Amino acid sequence: MHELALAESVLQMVDEAAQANGFRRVRRIVLEIGQLAAVDPAAMRFCFDAVVRETVADGAVLEIEEIPGRGWCVHCAAVVPMDDFVAACPQCGRFGVQSRNGRELRLKTLEVE
Repeated sequence: MHELALAESVLQMVDEAAQANGFRRVRRIVLEIGQLAAVDPAAMRFCFDAVVRETVADGAVLEIEEIPGRGWCVHCAAVVPMDDFVAACPQCGRFGVQSRNGRELRLKTLEVE
């Protein structure tokens, strides 16, 4: 379950922000997670709740915004939705779609006090 390592990395970013900016408590965290990032949102929430205990983020609400996968077809130049890295272009039917969006994992917002 790599979501545990990801949750620990998010907590590390939050801790660094708290030290740099002097806030004591995080109320809400918004993460952007791409559909192609191979991150299970439910597992991420579970792991997050486990790693934030007794930290500046203890009790914080974790919101996850899913970023849809999008790709560009090298054959017909169409920009198309992607839900898998190995899929035919829905426009021309050929393989060769390169991902452009959907692999993100980004800390978007911290609501602090």
